[in-house]
Formats: sequence, structure tokens, C-alpha cells
Amino acid sequence: LLPYLFLIVSYSCLNESQSQFLLPYILLFSKDIVWHSESNNVLINVDRGLTGSLGGGGWSPESTDRSPWLQVDLQDRMEVTAVATQGRHGSTDWVSAYMLLYSDTGRMWKQYMLEDNRIVGNVNPDSVVHHKLSQSIRTRFLRFVPLEWSPSGRVGLRVAVYGCAYRSYVADFDGRSSLLYRFNQKSMSTVKDVISLRFKSRQAEGVLLHGEGQRGDYITLELHRGRLALHLNLDDNRVRSSSARMVVTLGSLLDDLHWHSVLIERFNKQVNFTLDRHTQHFRTKGDGDSLEVDYELSFGGIPLPGKPGTFIRRNFHGCMENLYYNGVNVIDLAKRRKPQIYSGNVTFSCSEPQLVAATFQSSSSSFLSLPAPAQILEGFSVRLQFRTWNPDGLLLSSPLISGQEPRYLILQISSGRLHLTHQTSRVNDGLWHSVSLNARGLQIIMTLDSEPASTIQLKSYLEPKDKHYFGGCTISQNDSSCLNPTMAFQGCVRLILVNNQPVDLLSVQQGHLGSYNQLQFDLCGIRDRCLYNFCEHGSRCSQTWSSFSCDCTGTGYSGATCHNSLYEASCEHYRLAGSTSGYFPIDLDGSGPLDPIQVYCNITGNKVWTVVRHNSSNAVRVRGSTLQKPYVGWFNYSASFEQLKALVSLSEHCEQRIAYHCRRSRLFNPWDGTPLSWWVDRRGEKRTYWGGIQPGVQQCSCGLEENCNDTGILSYKEHLPVREIVIGDTYRLGSEAMYVVGPLQCSGDKFLWNAVSFYQAASYLQFPALQVELSLHVSFYFKTASPSGVFVENMGIEDFIRVELSSPSTVTFSFNVGDGPVVLTLKSPVPLNDRQWHWVQAERNVKEACLQVDQLPLRIIETPPDGHLRLQLGSQLFVGGTATKQRGFLGCIRAFNMNGVNFDLEERAKVTPGVSSGCAGHCSSSAGLCHNRGKCIEKSSGYMCDCTNSAYGGPSCTEEVSMSFERGASVTYIFQEPFSVIQNRSAAVLSVPSQYSKTRDNVALSFQTTQSPAMLLTVNTLSQQYVAIILARNGSLQIWYQLHKEKRPDVFIPILSSLADGRLHRVQIHKQSLTCMLFFFQTGSDVLDDEVAHAGSKGFIGCFSSVQYNHVAPLKAALLNRGSSLVSIRGHLLESNCGALADLSTSVSQEVGKDNEHHEDDSQPDSAVIGGVVTAAVFSTLCVLAVMTRFLYQHRQAQRTARLQEKEHQRSLEAAYRAEFHLHNSMRDSMQEYYI
Repeated sequence: LLPYLFLIVSYSCLNESQSQFLLPYILLFSKDIVWHSESNNVLINVDRGLTGSLGGGGWSPESTDRSPWLQVDLQDRMEVTAVATQGRHGSTDWVSAYMLLYSDTGRMWKQYMLEDNRIVGNVNPDSVVHHKLSQSIRTRFLRFVPLEWSPSGRVGLRVAVYGCAYRSYVADFDGRSSLLYRFNQKSMSTVKDVISLRFKSRQAEGVLLHGEGQRGDYITLELHRGRLALHLNLDDNRVRSSSARMVVTLGSLLDDLHWHSVLIERFNKQVNFTLDRHTQHFRTKGDGDSLEVDYELSFGGIPLPGKPGTFIRRNFHGCMENLYYNGVNVIDLAKRRKPQIYSGNVTFSCSEPQLVAATFQSSSSSFLSLPAPAQILEGFSVRLQFRTWNPDGLLLSSPLISGQEPRYLILQISSGRLHLTHQTSRVNDGLWHSVSLNARGLQIIMTLDSEPASTIQLKSYLEPKDKHYFGGCTISQNDSSCLNPTMAFQGCVRLILVNNQPVDLLSVQQGHLGSYNQLQFDLCGIRDRCLYNFCEHGSRCSQTWSSFSCDCTGTGYSGATCHNSLYEASCEHYRLAGSTSGYFPIDLDGSGPLDPIQVYCNITGNKVWTVVRHNSSNAVRVRGSTLQKPYVGWFNYSASFEQLKALVSLSEHCEQRIAYHCRRSRLFNPWDGTPLSWWVDRRGEKRTYWGGIQPGVQQCSCGLEENCNDTGILSYKEHLPVREIVIGDTYRLGSEAMYVVGPLQCSGDKFLWNAVSFYQAASYLQFPALQVELSLHVSFYFKTASPSGVFVENMGIEDFIRVELSSPSTVTFSFNVGDGPVVLTLKSPVPLNDRQWHWVQAERNVKEACLQVDQLPLRIIETPPDGHLRLQLGSQLFVGGTATKQRGFLGCIRAFNMNGVNFDLEERAKVTPGVSSGCAGHCSSSAGLCHNRGKCIEKSSGYMCDCTNSAYGGPSCTEEVSMSFERGASVTYIFQEPFSVIQNRSAAVLSVPSQYSKTRDNVALSFQTTQSPAMLLTVNTLSQQYVAIILARNGSLQIWYQLHKEKRPDVFIPILSSLADGRLHRVQIHKQSLTCMLFFFQTGSDVLDDEVAHAGSKGFIGCFSSVQYNHVAPLKAALLNRGSSLVSIRGHLLESNCGALADLSTSVSQEVGKDNEHHEDDSQPDSAVIGGVVTAAVFSTLCVLAVMTRFLYQHRQAQRTARLQEKEHQRSLEAAYRAEFHLHNSMRDSMQEYYI
């Protein structure tokens, strides 16, 4: 062994600038430090550190050493804050990666955990590589385990350790003992508490701390199933049931015989609960702010069980150190035998159990083979303890002596349960389990933990061969001494006894006993991958040895970590998705911490209202209240106040209607102005202004009158919603008050249309970066004509994230978490720089990264199983460009959201050169927003749809306008010029003046009836030419037209089947002409054919919906302009919803109508069945010079095909636009549409 160097340097635990050499202090105890390896035990004197000019050599193990390690004894427990490594001097030997273990006793080692389980070492023999520990460790022994080393040499190592002295006050609890800290008074009431301690436990159960008071307060800190649970209640006798108790749980696998740090900080109801590095913040239940504990606090157990509120639990078995309660060192007082401390059976040194565990690392190749000891008279027995997360694995395979085919005794875990030949309780929970097998005569008795023993009857005696295999079998194909019907065991095993003889695992490690593969000794390397709860929003985490998964069921979120919300962020989003009014869940902060809430979205006009109701919507009458005992009315909303605050912040305007009526009741004291009645805002502050009055004015509009009857609107957002109302002056004779508080109503989405324009390539918006270490989710809309540009970037020293348009049709999401750059690329089939809005979503979490653009398929890549987890980014986030001012974005970005936080781009753009607020052209860039002839109108923050010229209504001109006609009813629409119209029993009458002329006419209507024959519509010219749409006697649709009064009219029958079936049918007629005739809608003409006249005499009974003639919508005009000279209504008409009801019946019709559709397809070969909608397309050209009936029939099919192609292209474009805003309009199976 060549000479080597080792040094311990002071690295101040409080202040790095106070570093000094600690070596002389340590060497006062010993001039020598002992180094250990499996192959070398050498005593070397230390005299110098790791410097640039080294004269020493270093440590190198023998080449035959299978598992080399270097162990350092610090002589006492120290607080280690950093380590450094260097290769062997004058050689080609170094260690490029290593694992760091630590222990108090030199046994039962624990790994210093990093994300990738290894520390980066050297790349040459001379340079010094420092590694500062992310959290200091208190230990006496350190072990450096080389994992990778010089490719041209061998393992070579010099080390240095940095730290400081550590002082510890220790107490040992044997599972029956406890410490009692008695107060000086009968009870102790505190509004602030700080409790800190460190513990290591031998058991998964045990009480660490307990205190309780007579009025119902209690605090209990305990281990339960290896997790740390804090029970805390303040001032609430009602919280007694186990389901109502406040319990907060942290950690896992805490019975690992290693130290864990606990800190509890409480101020009033706010509590910070910290275990090791993880902190949980929560608020306690109960009405009070103080914790009242009677007589004493107990540590390590509950000495007097049975008091009210006591938790019946086992006492703690293990060690505690540095136990402080509100600044009092409890263990120090106990050591000095102070009278306020009772220490029953507690000792003040930590006893260490002599346990050696082995970790089975590989699910395919780990095994431990042990020779079978001598037989015992009672038979054969095996006993061991194990812990694992995997649902499957082999524990024992023992070959049996058999004269016939090979026989084996197999003990395995299958589907999480232990199997010999029967099932037991689930054992893949990470806890230690004890199992024993005893073969006695013709029976095998198996015992698991404390469960009743199970007995299996045998047909012959068992006689094991010379080996037992634990965890798995050898890889050799020729080895018949072991059988494994499942995967190898991954987990920890200890306390193995075969025939009541303990197995020395250290002898196995040293090669003196048995054989093994892929095992770690004197170490249990199990990890709880669910410990820091990477599963978000209350989802359930499950795990195996190497991975975890999240169950998002019932959370309202999706994704690998349940990060992505399933719901829209506001009612405005639902409007853009084509939804109508109704109840919807909205997620105000997207992937943020707030849960979704149920609201009512009122989407009946251009302004969309979000309505949140409460529990007291009816009028409340108040009598008999005084200022000393006022009436208090509480309002419980269907959302928390945190959610309501987020809704108000997100909205452009909020209001709440309040009505207050009183008689002989005053709002204010007339002498001094003291309010006698008031309301409380969401922050809990008193407000004395009322409806219709601005904040600060202490009255309502009738506040100075004796009798008040006031109704008004509260609209100051920062005060809404109303939390409670207080009335204090209704005690006099005849005095009373009555109030009504309406729901909270908000409109507008401040961030959906929050947009900016980048017009300089070097410009960008700069924001403070968010915490995205473990989970990043960014979404936004963009539009551009530029072929490339960076949307968002955040750079760290090595780590980074970037989302960019890398080519006209490609969006790229790239990042580096420490494992090297990762690039996700999503290519669109169409260019993305088309000046249209496109939606981008990028996400990265500990499980995967994904990228989505518009509705293109999601692009996903999984993260390495043991790769780096945390993104280490800089403090500044760049939107629309980069810090280097290169590859900047030119165009518009809006609705930028990261991890549930909406970024106010417009506000930041006001102070940023090269960027302007807003983005002109919402309508031109969003061609599918307004439908059915609706006109898109630009607004400063979005758009609105003008449906004046549409037969439809609603925010997007998609809502059907329908009317029910009774017998004799009709509607007449008259243009501006006077025109004589003959009216009788027709359903719809439209008059067109002689001056009105177009080259194209379009007629559309939907109808629903069971009557035949029936008149739907007629079109007459001044020269007695007409077109009539009727239902014949058999219910078939017929179109009659007469172009020359000297000739008989022509008839076209597109559908032979009856349409008088009570279903909604839609007819569209497109007329093209070089010289157009003049039309008006009329009934009762003398020139009509007898068939048409007969239908006209019957009129129409049923429902019309969305009737359109060019730019005129007669039904809509009749509903909105009753009394107008343009509209004449005859008979009884009612507004209907037959068009909307057809949409609602879509899914049912699709299921029950399959057979009927098939039948119709057989009987009508010229009709196409498309998604359940029968479409017959025929185009008639009504031209005075060139129209003939024969020509119409000859060219009908060709024109039909061409027009269908044109329509299909138009639909595909509209579908693309709608997809951008998630506009999904379902096909109506109960509605048939005819293009004519």
C-alpha cells in the first residue's frame, strides 16, 4: 500500500468564513487515524492535507478485492459538511464516482443520498474535487465506496473531510420507559411552541411526545408504520372522533436505526412540521389559538393511558438526542436529575443493536447461497426478516432430496402476498416482516409477524440438500439446485437463521461463507420513492424498488404526477369551447395548488358571468337584536375564500347584489355615527357602506330615513364576496330588518386575452423565475409570420429550459436537469407561422416530459429512473427572447401561464422597449370564433360576435332560435320599402321588394312536425313565378318551382321517405343565377298548383328553427322585435328549444338508430349517411334565360359532387380553427340536414 494522506478540516457549520484547522483538536485524542478496507488494515500517521504539491501516495485496494471501500474513523461523532477526493500521486489511478456511507458504530451503514446515488469524483490523479453536502451529517465513521475509476489504471484515492465538533445530549428508551417534564403550575397554556429533537428507532411504532389538557387540547408525536404522525388540536371539544382529528404525516422507513431530525414550530393556528429536509405547513382545527396542556409533557411514551383524548400506542424504543421544548434542554435536566424531570428507566447513552442487513439490488441476478447446516431432530427451520416494495420476488428456494424429479421448497412474494402454498397479509409495504418456516414430520408451519401460524400437510418428509438460496438463483443454466418461478427479490434481509443457527452475513461478505451476487452488506438500501410526494393534488402514490406511479382517480387532474387539470380555467374558456349556460368545474390556477370549484356559467350574452352561490339565498327577517347581542348571518359559499380570492383576481369585474329592508331600525347611531349594522368582507374586515354606495361612505341610499328599502350592487372587487352580515338594532317595538344577499358574480378573464406584440427581435419580457425544480408546466398561445423564435427560456449554470419555434412547422422543448440536454420536437403537418393563434403546452416532471401543440398528438419522453430530479435554474425568466438577445420571437403571445401562475404580459410590456401591449387582429387570426353568419368584432381584450345577421344567437352565434307554430300561425317579414303582402294560413311569409336583386340567394330552415301535408315556405315573384317547399301527403319533401307561367311547374323530390316523423330536419337551398328573379315569401297565391295549394291550406303545426333568407332571420326578428313594422305575426307563436333538444338527444339517437340508418341507406342509394346525418345535395339554378328542368336533372349529380368538395374543404378549415380553441360541436343524430 502506497503512502496516502487524510485530513479533517474545520468547515464552520454556522459561518464558512470562520473555517480553521480542526486536526490538532482531534489528534489530542489520537495521533493516528485508522483506515479500513476489506483487504487492508493499516495504521498511518497524518501530517498534511490535499494541496497542489503533494508528497504522499494514496490508497489502492488489492486487485482481488470484489467490493473495495475506504473507511475513516473520526474518533467521535462529528458534524461533517463536505468531503474532497484526489487520485493516487504519481500514478494513473483515481476514482471517478463513489458512494458515501456513514455510521455511528461502524456497523449498520446508511448511504448519503443524492438524486443519482453517486458523487462525482476525479478525472485525473492530481486535481482535488470538493463536494459540499447538501445537508450536513452527524457521524463518527465514513466509508468511501468506489463505483467507477480510471479506465487506464485502478482504484486510487486520497480524501479530506470537512466539518466541526458536534455536542449531543442522548437518552435511551427501552420500550417501557419515558421522560416526564412537569410544569411549575397546574397547566401550561401557550400560543407559541418550538419543539425540536432527533431520534433513531428500533420499531415502526412508538410515541415520541404526548401532552393533553382537560378542555380537549392535545399534542401527540408518534411513529406509526414507520411514518411520523403529528396529532394536534386546540380548544375544540367537538373534535373527538378519529375521522375529525387533525393528523399530519411525514416520512417513511423511519425504523432504520439511523438519526432523523424533527422540528415543530407553532404560532396560534399556523404550524410548520419538519422532518429531516421536508416541511409541511398546515393550520390546526378548533376555535382557539392556544395549546393548553395539564401538569406535564411525556417523552417516549404515555405513562397514564385512559385520560380523555389519550392515544393508546406503544412506547418508543430507541434513542433521542438534543430534545428541546420551548428552549428547555429536557435531556440535560434529566441527566442532572432536576426535580421537574422524572426519568423512569431512561439511560443516557445510546445502545446499538448488533444487526447486519443485506440489500438485494437486482431483480434479475441478486442471490445469496448458503450451505445447509446439520440437520436437527425437530426437522428443518428457516427464519428471517425482510422488507421490500416489490409485489413479486423469491425469498427462499431450497432443493429437497428426492429419488424422482427435482423437488423444491419455495417461499415467494406474489402480488404483494407471501406464498408458500397459501396467501397471507400484504407484505410489500416497505416495513420489516418476520417469517419463519418449520418442517416437523409431515407438516410445514409458517408464521408471519404476529399472525396466527399456518400449517400445510405433506405427503412425504422433507429433507433439504446441501444449499439454500435466498432472494434468487444463480444465472447458470445448468444449475438445477435452485428454482425461481418469479423474479429475484429486491429489498433487505436480516436476522437469517437456518436450523436455529444465525448466519453471519459479514463472513459471507468476506468470502468465508456461501456465495452471493449483487448484494450490499451491513446496509439496507431501501428507498421510499413516495416520501416527498411527487404525486400532486392529493393523488395516491404507489411504488416498487426502482419507480413510483400516481393514481389520479377522483382528483380532477391527469398526467404522470397528476399535474394537469382536466378542467378549464374560467367560464370564458368554456364559452370558447362552444358550451352553453350550465354548471361547470373550473380550475382557477390550472396546475396550481387550488382545487377545482363548481360554478354556474351564464353564457347567454356577449358577457359571460361566473356565478358562485352560497347557503342563504332567501330573504332573512331579523328581530330582537342589539349591539351587545347582534344577529350574525354567515354565508358559506361553494368555494373556499382562497378560491374566491383567485376568482376575483382573475376576473375583470365582480359584483354582488344586496338588498336591505328595515322598519324602525337604524344603520348608524345618529349621535356619534357608530355603525349598528354592517357586513364583513372576505378578509374579515367590517364594512359599513351598502349597495349603490362607494367604499368609505357610511350609509346606503336610504340610510338617513327611519324606514329603509334599499337594493344595490357591491362592486368593489377587493371586498367581495360578503362573508357575514351583522344587524344590531331590531330590539324596539315594531322594529325589524330583512336582507337578501345574492350570489357572487364575476365576468371577464383578465389573462385569457392578456397579449403582447414583439416587434423587435432583440426584445423580451423579463420576469422573476418561479420554483419549478420538480415540476414545470407552461402554456400559452402564439401567432407569428416569422419562421423561428424563442418563446420562453430560463438558464442556470448548467441546467436550462427553452421552448421555441425552431422552424415554420416545428416547436421544440429542450431542457437539461443535469443528465445532459433533452430535446422534444413536435412537427405540425401545416405551417405554424400562418398568423393564426396556436396553443403550446410543455411540461417536465420527475417522471416524464411532454409537449403538445394545438390538438396534435402529445409528444412524451420518460426521465431516467435514477437521473437528476431537480432543475437548478437562474432567477430570471425570459419570455419572447433570450438573455443573449438572439433568436428573439416576432409576433404575439397571450395567456402565458406557468405552474398555475398567470403572467401579466401587458403590464410588463408597458416598460419594455420593442414590446407593446395587446395584439391586434383577434378576429382575423381566429376565423372560427363566430359562426352562422355572425360577425367578429374586435375588442381591446378579445372579441365579440355580432349575430344581427344570423339566424342563431348566443356568444358565438351557435344557439338555435326556434318557435312553435299552432294552426293558423304565420310570420311575415317586410323589407324597408312598402310592399303588398297577401297573408293566410302559411307558416312563414317573407316579402321582397322589386328593387331587391342579388346574384345569389340562400335559404335555410329547420323544422319538426308530425303533420302531412304541410306548407313550409313559398317564394313568389311579381311575374307569378314561384318556388314552394312542402311536405306531401306521404310526408316526403317536395320542391315545386314554376319559371314560366305558361308551363306546368316542375317538381323535385330529394327525399322519398317521410319527414313528418317528429324529428328535426334541416333544409338549405342555394340559388345561383346570372340574371336573378325577384323573390318574396308568400302563401295563398292563385297560381299555385293544386298540390301546393292543398299543403298551403293545411298550414304548418310544429316547430321552426333557425330560418334564414340571405341576411334576414325572420324568426329571430319576430322574437326580438315584436311590435316592429317590419315583422307581422299572426296566430299563436311560442319560443321553443326544439333545436337545442335535438343536440341533447344525439348520443341516444346514435345508439338506437344504427339499424334504421342501415335500412335507409339501402332504400336511398343516392343519399349519403355521414355520422348519422342523411345529406342529399342538389343545387337548382333559377335563371330566366337558361334554366330547364331536364338540365337541372342532368347536372345535379356533378354539381352536387363539386359543391360537397368545396363544403368539405371549408369544414376542414373551420375544424382546424375550432380545434385551436377546443370548439367541439357534436353531430346531431336526431337531425337530418339537406343541402339543395
